[in-house]
Amino acid sequence: MKNFEYYAPTRVIFGKDTENQVGQLIKEQQGQTVLVHFGGGSVQRSGLLDRVYASLEKAGLKHVSLGGVVPNPRLSKVREGIELCRKEKVDFLLAVGGGSVIDSAKAIGYGLAYDGDVWDFYCGKAQPQGCFPVGTILTIAAAGSEMSNSSVITNEEGWLKRGCTNDHSRCKFAIMNPELTATLPPYQTASGCADILMHSMERYFSPHATMELTDSISEALMRTVIRNARILVKDPANYNARAEIMWASSLSHNDLTGHRSLGDWACHQLEHELSGIFDVAHGAGLAAIWGSWARYVQKNNSARFAQFAVNVLGIANNFASPDNTALAGIKAMENFYTSIGMPTSLKELGLKVSDAQVDELAYKCSFEGKRTVGAFQVLTQEDMKNIFLLARG
Repeated sequence: MKNFEYYAPTRVIFGKDTENQVGQLIKEQQGQTVLVHFGGGSVQRSGLLDRVYASLEKAGLKHVSLGGVVPNPRLSKVREGIELCRKEKVDFLLAVGGGSVIDSAKAIGYGLAYDGDVWDFYCGKAQPQGCFPVGTILTIAAAGSEMSNSSVITNEEGWLKRGCTNDHSRCKFAIMNPELTATLPPYQTASGCADILMHSMERYFSPHATMELTDSISEALMRTVIRNARILVKDPANYNARAEIMWASSLSHNDLTGHRSLGDWACHQLEHELSGIFDVAHGAGLAAIWGSWARYVQKNNSARFAQFAVNVLGIANNFASPDNTALAGIKAMENFYTSIGMPTSLKELGLKVSDAQVDELAYKCSFEGKRTVGAFQVLTQEDMKNIFLLARG
């Protein structure tokens, strides 16, 4: 067993009607003036924002609002938020939405605690030394940003999607009411499930020695997501299935499933370029790239893929040929994605990617040839290109 450090300080308030506690929770954090940060009109149409404002006002808190966050959240919106918060003397950031809204709020928090340009943290020029406090009311189970230390932002100049990982940005609290996810379109629910699964898979496919307990947690979490994602295809209003998915979202990305290594993360890096350039849904992009990555690297440790196939997907173990078991598991995972409406290739994702665009994707993913990605197998720029070609379909 390898040494590890585990840090998950976010307070979780889970269940029906919990959003009504938000004012008191912020007051306990000594917040006085709150930025309510959100995306589109759904939080307004559903009445959620009205309930949030009522709770803040009941607690005696001032608030200002900034909506308009989009999937693959934009740097321009972050900069707008920083300017607004400084003008209004905001001291607490409340993200009402999914991962994009939370990531945008975290970036605003970084920027408020910094004299320079917040993009410095996302392009690697600087490391955050602080972050204004962030809390969230989660409306989409997917990114796990509500309990993670990560934030991903897209810079419209060059369409670069880059992440910043730092414990300063961990949410002070996360309010999780599964009912708030019930109105999501089926594609968005399925995309969220794919994202949740990948957060555990990125850690599961590790080049390091495994941990029995962590493996068991990871496998149970992935089986739970697969089972309940299938339920939601047939019964989108099923509260228990949505609750299981929402809790899995947080546990999959708060490092509970990562006590063996830092993980691989190649698929995430490859997908960041896809959604940076083509603006696709992150989870769907991950589903579209995963099978090609898996087939490209599985021979590095076929036994690991075979364990995944048997323990997560119920494939019969072909003890004479771990490769055959591994490949059967990869195919079964793709079949699952198809069953919930997720793509397994760039073509199914709706993209017609030219050779020149494949070169651009690999060039950007390799940071202009200056870095490799992955740990299960270290990928060079040429490897990245090959995987994009395989995924093109």
